[in-house]
Amino acid sequence: MDAAVPAPQIQAVRAFNRFYTQRIGVLDPYLGSELSLTEVRVLYELAHRDQPTASELGRDLGLDAGYLSRILRRFESRGWLQRVPSPADARQSLLRLTDEGRTAFAPLQQKSRDEASALLAPLGPAARARAIEAMQTLQELLAPQAARAPRTVLLRDPGPGDLGWVVQVHGEIYAREYRFTSEFEALVAEIAARFLRNYDPQHEKGWIAEIDGERVGSVFVVRKSATVAQLRLLILTPQARGHGLGGRLTDECIEFARAKGYRKLVLWTNGHLEAARAIYASRGFRLTHTEPYPAHGQDLVSETWELRL
Repeated sequence: MDAAVPAPQIQAVRAFNRFYTQRIGVLDPYLGSELSLTEVRVLYELAHRDQPTASELGRDLGLDAGYLSRILRRFESRGWLQRVPSPADARQSLLRLTDEGRTAFAPLQQKSRDEASALLAPLGPAARARAIEAMQTLQELLAPQAARAPRTVLLRDPGPGDLGWVVQVHGEIYAREYRFTSEFEALVAEIAARFLRNYDPQHEKGWIAEIDGERVGSVFVVRKSATVAQLRLLILTPQARGHGLGGRLTDECIEFARAKGYRKLVLWTNGHLEAARAIYASRGFRLTHTEPYPAHGQDLVSETWELRL
């Protein structure tokens, strides 16, 4: 122990630890499951990393190799984990969750989100912002290297609740940044509802983008005809912009449309969405039609773009 740290400060840290661990239920069965906190942490990393090795997991989580090995064996015995030989080092295996593993993890992820929401829900907007800022400050001061570490980006299939989030984030961002009325949110809700009701998994697909386990973006490909697909609902939250994620989501749509035999990928957008338009132009989309129109409380310019595949 560093003698330079006064005893009252040490006591304050210990008091906070006791309060916070009790508040979030760390000492209870974690997230209402039979898994321990450490097992859930390992499961989380497996779900959000691209085939890590056991040594990488142990290093980053600070786990004893033997302890981690026992956890991984338990996951394998349940059919949650698959090991594949590493092409770079025959002594190492790459780890990835099976479909059964992702199915087991999904309710834990949602329960974690629900508990975080319940923790913050009683606070007003100002108090909530102060709490989040305090958490971020503590993380930056105590773990500066971790704060600067590369973020984990994941593109995954939409799940329960994701389309509701897509509607919400469209409504919030377009109201805040472009002063769109709730009419626009209603339009997005209609598009999302049609996708859910008429979803054709053989010819359509959606992606939800996550950074460090939090949803930050979306995009969808829907079928217009046997030869034409449409890109819809491309969006990124402000904190996810500037990292090439919008281009990556668009590339996924293009690759999917080509693989399914479509001859053309089309999209509709507004002329003021410069960042999105730049992404489309850089991928070879051509602007084929423009038309002024009033909507959502604004004077807008409708644009139709298409990419021949």
